[in-house]
Amino acid sequence: MRGAKDQIVTPLRVLSIGTSLSIVLIVVALISLSMGPAKVSLVDILSWCAGMGSVDETASMILAKIRLPRILLAGLVGFTLSLGGVVFQVLLRNPLAEPFILGISSGAAIGAIGGIVLGLGFTVGVPLLAFLSALGTILLVMGISSRHGGLESSTLLLTGVIVNAFFTAIIMFFIATASDSRLHSMLFWLYGDLSQSKYIQLSICLPLVLIVSGVIYLFSRHLNLIVGGEQSALHMGVEVELVKWVSFIGISLITGVVVSFSGIIGFVGLIVPHLMRMILGPDHRVLLPASALGGAVFLIAADTVARTIISPSELPVGVITAFLGAPFFIYLLKKRGSQWTQD
Repeated sequence: MRGAKDQIVTPLRVLSIGTSLSIVLIVVALISLSMGPAKVSLVDILSWCAGMGSVDETASMILAKIRLPRILLAGLVGFTLSLGGVVFQVLLRNPLAEPFILGISSGAAIGAIGGIVLGLGFTVGVPLLAFLSALGTILLVMGISSRHGGLESSTLLLTGVIVNAFFTAIIMFFIATASDSRLHSMLFWLYGDLSQSKYIQLSICLPLVLIVSGVIYLFSRHLNLIVGGEQSALHMGVEVELVKWVSFIGISLITGVVVSFSGIIGFVGLIVPHLMRMILGPDHRVLLPASALGGAVFLIAADTVARTIISPSELPVGVITAFLGAPFFIYLLKKRGSQWTQD
C-alpha cells in the first residue's frame, strides 16, 4: 500500500488505473445484468450486447427496458456521489464530508415528497421538483455562507447541517400525515430508489456529469495544493476562492440532478474515496477518477444486492449501502484511526 502511494503520478499511471477500474466496472455491470428473477446467462448477455445470437423477446425486453437503464443510472449516481465526496472532504477539511452534508439531499427530498403528495409521476414530475428544490437549497446555503465575496468552509458546513436538520423535520411531518398509499413511495425514495430508471433520465444526467467531472479534474493539481492549507496554496498561485466556488456549485448541481432521480443514498461518497485514498494515495490526479469509477462499481453492486436478496421483492438501495458502509467505515476508523488526516 505504501509503495502505491509513493509512486510518481504520470499520465500512464492515471490511464492504467482508470482502464483497470473501467474493466472492473464493465464486469460488475454484466454480472448485474444476468441477475434477477428472470435468469439470463452471461453468454446470452454478451451475445445480446454484440447484437448476435438469439435471446428470447421477454429476456431482451427485461434487459433493455428494466435492467440496463437501472444499472447505468446506478453507475452514474455512484460516480457522482463518490466524486463529490472527494471534493468536499478536501474543501471542507472534514474527512466525514460527502455531498449530502450541504443539505442537498434533504432539499431534494422536500421537492420529491411534494411531488408525491401532488400525485406527480416519477419519470418527470417528482425528479423535476426534487432538482428545483435541491437547486434552491444550494443557493440558500451558499448565500448564507458567502462573506466578502468568499466562501467560509466552517460556515458552509454548519449551514448545511442546520438546513439538513430543518428539512428533516419537515420531511417527518409529511411522512406522519401521509396516506398509506403515498407513505410507501415516500419511504422508498428517501432510502434510495432506482426502480424508476429510464433512459431519458440518463440523457439528462450524463452530459452534466461529464462536463462537471472534466472541470473538476482540471483542478486536481489545485486540490493537491489546497490540502496543504489555503494560505500556502494562495502563495503558490492557486485561485482558492475560484476553485471553491466552481467545485461547490458544480458538484452540488450534479448531485442535485442525480439525487432527484435516485433518491437519497448514503455512504457512497464517504466510503469509496477513503478506500481509494488508502490504496492509491492522496494525489487527486489519480484519486478523482479512481474514486468516481469505484463509486460506480460500488453502487451497481449494492443495487444488484438490493433487487435480488429478497426477490421478487426488493429493498431500497440506501439500506444496502448503509449495511455495507457503516460496519466497513467503523472497521477502517478502528484500523487507521487518525491516519485519515495524515494522508
